[in-house]
Formats: sequence, C-alpha cells, structure tokens
Amino acid sequence: MVISKSPARKAKPVRMQPKAAAEMPADAPLDLGELADLLGYSLKRAQLRVFEDFLSVMNPLQLTPAQFSVLLLMEKNPGRNQTEIASTLGIQRPNFVAMLDSLESRGLCVRLRSVSDRRSHVLMLTDKGRATLVRAKKLVAAKHETRISALLGESNRVALVRMLAKVAREL
Repeated sequence: MVISKSPARKAKPVRMQPKAAAEMPADAPLDLGELADLLGYSLKRAQLRVFEDFLSVMNPLQLTPAQFSVLLLMEKNPGRNQTEIASTLGIQRPNFVAMLDSLESRGLCVRLRSVSDRRSHVLMLTDKGRATLVRAKKLVAAKHETRISALLGESNRVALVRMLAKVAREL
C-alpha cells in the first residue's frame, strides 16, 4: 500500500482582536507602578524640574546649567586646562568644545595655549564673563536656590546635597 504525502497546507493566521481596555479620562494620571519607588527615576524627574526652573531664572542671561557650572569653575580655578574642567563636570570632550565655542563667541571666556603644555588650552574668564557670572550668581541665589530651599526646608536641602554628593562620589 502506498501512502501519498500531500503538501502540508499552511494554516491562515488567526487575527485576534485585542480586548477593549477601559479608557481612562485624558486628564487621569498614569499609574507609575514600580517607577514611583525607583530612586533613579525620581532623581531624573527632579533634575528635569530643577533644570526647567534654572533655565527660566537664567533666561535673561541665556545660560544653561552646564555653562553656569563651567563659568563657576573658571572663576575658582583660573588658568586650569579645559580637559580638567570638562572631566570634573562629566562633560564629554566634543560637547565641551562646542560649549566653549559658544561661551567664547559671547565674550565670556578665552582659551589660551598652555605655557607648560602647548597641546592643551587653559581657560580664563573675561571681564564680561566675570560680570555675567556675578549677575548669574545673584539670580540663582535670589530665585532658584531660594525656591528649592523654601520647598524642602534648609536642613533638608543641605542633607539632600550631602546625600547626592555621596552617591556621585561613591557609586
């Protein structure tokens, strides 16, 4: 007896309709689930809000948090090279060079060839950079930091800064 093998027929895929989910009102907040308890998520959300507030305070001077940080380090460490400042702030070299181009084109700082290492540049604030930084520090202190301190309370603000510094140093 001969059994013939016929080619197997391909089954047509069955398309399932997704179950209709109960729609939530558009203004209902999303359930964050485990995200709400994750420190990294909370830090990122807080950082976004802090940066948003900082940018609104610095709008008249057109300074970003990173630019403000760079100017502060230049003020406290005149003549240090750009690699040291970028590395201290955790800014990648290409991003740092672009930022310096912007600050330099605005007349806030200058790059000078290092006397001890002609391959590197040292950074210096200009008079305009110092004047801008004085104004920026006043705005930050009077508005931005005051707002955060009022929200947290001064002792909690100090404790939070210490805890975040510990995470940045030791993790």
